[in-house]
Order: sequence, then structure tokens, then C-alpha cells
Amino acid sequence: MGETVRLEAAGTIVPARTLVFRAPAALVAGRAEDCGLRVTADDRRVSRRHCAFDIDPPAVRVRDLGSRNGTYVNGVRLAPSAARPHELADGDEVRLGGAVVGIFSTGPGTRGDTAPRTPDGRPRPAGAARIGDYTLVRELGRGAQGIVHLARHEPSGELRALKVLRPEAVLRPELVHGFLREIRTTRTVRHPRLVAFHEAGSTGTHFFLAGEYCDGGSLARRMAERAGPLTPEAAVAVTLQVLDGLEYLHNRRAPDAAGPEATVPDRLVHRDVKPQNILLTGPRTAPSVKIADFGLAKAFERAGLSGHTVTGALGGSVPFMPRSQIVNYKYAGPAVDVWAATACLYWMLTGATPRDFPDGADPVGVVLRDPVVPVLRRSSAVPGRLAALIDRVLADEARGGRTTPSARELGQALREAM
Repeated sequence: MGETVRLEAAGTIVPARTLVFRAPAALVAGRAEDCGLRVTADDRRVSRRHCAFDIDPPAVRVRDLGSRNGTYVNGVRLAPSAARPHELADGDEVRLGGAVVGIFSTGPGTRGDTAPRTPDGRPRPAGAARIGDYTLVRELGRGAQGIVHLARHEPSGELRALKVLRPEAVLRPELVHGFLREIRTTRTVRHPRLVAFHEAGSTGTHFFLAGEYCDGGSLARRMAERAGPLTPEAAVAVTLQVLDGLEYLHNRRAPDAAGPEATVPDRLVHRDVKPQNILLTGPRTAPSVKIADFGLAKAFERAGLSGHTVTGALGGSVPFMPRSQIVNYKYAGPAVDVWAATACLYWMLTGATPRDFPDGADPVGVVLRDPVVPVLRRSSAVPGRLAALIDRVLADEARGGRTTPSARELGQALREAM
């Protein structure tokens, strides 16, 4: 089977359909009648010619065409009229207004466009209609380590989020280690602001982790659907719930390790707080927040005791990562989570990350070199006291010996600022 690119168009794109490309092609999405992916005329969040896909199997790229409300990849807004198109990867999701385009790029020996489908038409791995007691309903997302499915637990009838380790990941020890670490961590934490653990196991070649399903999706997706910043009240309400979950992680006491680690309290740092890992459930106007994905979580007080490290590993999402997490990743403590939660608040209020990441620039270099942009330069709608607090938490660590507040302290400061 040759290399292919498959675009799965849904939402306000009409008609919803799957397009398969085996040769170079170009495709424009928007409301204009001549667009290859045409969005309904009443979706006013989409420009007439909103974005363009450049397809050269197995490569696929997308470029925003200067749209008013932005093009989002996995919940992050692309720079408008960037000099170069954005490189897409297999499993990425592109959103424009209420339209969504799933990207599936395949090559020799990988899943092609004839892969089995779930009952609602979404792709799934061959032979994976059932994994143990779970029936796969549809794919929710994917990363280098695993694929997350919405799955029905047949004995109980419950819908759960089932994370399955990619078969090829077994050849990469750091991915296997991260998956097992996520299982160990998720199994032991219990808090209303953390995604609940149900079970983990294996069947055949599949290793899986079953957790709570959050029907509101991620914060990244909610923001993409909204196509605009949240009000300060709504953004702070989400952040306070995130901080509540982080306070629990940072202050746990469960000395259950063996060997030289046994005498050290099991207090955790998440290390990957970002909009994609903040999940929502409950009423849309007042959602309940759950922190997900503990693949990078680590007992910070045990740093260096296990001797385990991954050469070159950074972890986390660079736009929501403080400078200290890059220069001292192995010993990152609670402050990196508090910084990241504040960066998420900044993003909810402005639609932008705290630092600018020019197209083509090395993102790690940007974090190491460039200062955070004061929040009021992004949006004058942010109240002054709240803006001052955000800028103070996100300021470069080297300034004046400043220390990052704890999750509890920041939560209290946010309440006072409002």
C-alpha cells in the first residue's frame, strides 16, 4: 500500500465526508462556493477563504489565510499569515469555527485508508473493536505514546476513556516507562479535580489504561469551539479548580516506595499542565475541571534517587513551560505546575501563549531567550489587579530572587484579585 493522506471533514463542513489523497493536492477551506472544503454560510466564525491544506503524501500542511477568528491545530491557534505552513502529523485535528478536519497520514506498513471503522465512522486500529471488556466507540485523541478511545465497559455499560499503548511504542523504552508511570500514578491519586482511575491491564498485544470519561472534552477544544477568549470570571473559575487539583498532588503523603526512596514522601509534580490536559465535564456554563495525563508526573522529592532518567527528555508542552523546567527538568518541582496553570489562565484570557513563538523559531530557544509578553499587551479587557498577578507569577525566574507561589497561595491571590 502506498503513502496516503486522509482528511475526515465534519462539523459545519458540508457535506461531511472523507477525502483520500495519494498524490499532491491543494485544498482551501472556507465559506466561499469555490472552496474544496465548504463550510455552511451561517458559520460566521469562518472566513470566506479561511485556511489552505497543502498535501504531498504522506506530508500534509495547513496555512491560515489571514482569517478573522483563527485556525486551530489541536486547540492551539496558528499564527495568521505565517511565512511557512504548519506541518501536521497523523492524528492532528484542525478546527475552524464549528468545522473540524481530522488528519490521518499513512505510509507503507501503517494503517491505511481501508482501516476498520467504529460504529460512528471514525477510524480504529485493525482488530481492536474490543479490547478486553471494552468496546471501542470512537477515537478521542492520540500522541506519541498512545491512542485514547471512547470505550464502553460492557460489564457496567459505562463510557470510559481508554488509553492504549501504541504497538510501535514498545520499541521505545522511554514511552513504555511513561505509560507504566502513568498507570502507577493514576492508580494511587484520588481527588475530584483529577481524572479518576478505573483499571489497567493488557490483552494480547494491547496495554491499556481505563479512566474517567469527561464528556465536555478538553479546555483546548472548548476554546477552539468558542473562537474567542473567556471572561475573566470564567477563566479564573477554571484555574481555581486546576489549582485545587495541583494542591492535592503537591501535598500528598504516601510513602509507599521501596529501597532508598521509601523514606521520601510521595508528593507529585505533574509537569505537563496545558489546555489539552485540562478536561471538562458537567454543565457547559459552569463546567467541572479534571486534570488528565500523568505520563510525566514524578515524585519531586525523590528526584535522582531512582537513577532513572531519559537523555534529552524535556516533557511538557513548551509554550506552557517555564524556563526552569528546561534548564532543570529532572529536579522540576511544584513551581513548574503553578507557572503552567497561570500560563493556561493567560491563554484563556487572551487566546495567546505567554511568549511569542515565531514561525520557524526553535521553541526551546524562545523560552530560554525571550521574556513573557505582559498580559495587558494582549488584551486590555483583563482587570488590572488580575493582570499584575499573572505577570508577577510568569516573570522570568531570575528577577529579584522571586519565588513562585504555591497552588494554594495562587488560588487565594486570584480570589482577592477578582
